[in-house]
Amino acid sequence: MNSSIILICSEIEIRYDIYFIEVGLDENHVHFLIQSVLMYSPKQIVKTVKSIFSREVFRLHPEVKEQL
Repeated sequence: MNSSIILICSEIEIRYDIYFIEVGLDENHVHFLIQSVLMYSPKQIVKTVKSIFSREVFRLHPEVKEQL
């Protein structure tokens, strides 16, 4: 799962100019410290990261969706 999180974050960084300064994993959730360009509002950044991240985690790890 850790390698998937790194991969997803890297893809988001390349596509959206959103940089993950720090990523923290807890038992059932993830914390991000993010830096971005001024053209995105904080709301847009959160919406983008959450939607892409959840979609990719479910695609790469279908067992996560079954646990919900």
